[in-house]
Amino acid sequence: MSLGISLTILAGLGSAPWDVLHIGLTEQLGLTVGTWTIIMGFLLLVAATILTKEKPKLGAYLNMLLVGLFVDFFLFVLPQPDVLLVQALMLTSGILVMGFGIGVYISPQCGAGPRDSLMLAVAERTRFTVAQVRVTMEVIVLFFGWLLGGPVFIGTILFSLTIGHVTGVSLTWCRTWVDRRMERGIKIENIN
Repeated sequence: MSLGISLTILAGLGSAPWDVLHIGLTEQLGLTVGTWTIIMGFLLLVAATILTKEKPKLGAYLNMLLVGLFVDFFLFVLPQPDVLLVQALMLTSGILVMGFGIGVYISPQCGAGPRDSLMLAVAERTRFTVAQVRVTMEVIVLFFGWLLGGPVFIGTILFSLTIGHVTGVSLTWCRTWVDRRMERGIKIENIN
């Protein structure tokens, strides 16, 4: 997921709504994009915990920390292209990699990440659907990120229109893979 986030940021064609916010915070207050990813993740986990009165699973904490750390790592080591074709390929690759990364981390059901935890908590406590809550969250953070000077451009729109579809496909593949591994483990355990 971190690689995908970094590719979309470095493409320079507009970032995902949450990254628009993180970049805007970086530009206005300092710190790194990865650090803001961790800080915002922590605040979202606190909010989700208050709403659900349940502690997040270990996977939520690992997601929060590792995504932020690796975003900073990839932003440091990857080049930023200045050729439009390379930027477009980087943006497209970033969306695909991020969507696949979301499928990989959600499939084992070890805890949703901070944004997903809050989305699920709000949906449980209100009469709104998960989709309505997610869209509302994305629009709000995009608006504030834009106000802070985060990069909103064609890539932001492309990301918003495609990430759900990419994630849906990758989640199906990843869940199938995890289920097959679990079935094999159960069969081996039963043989022993």
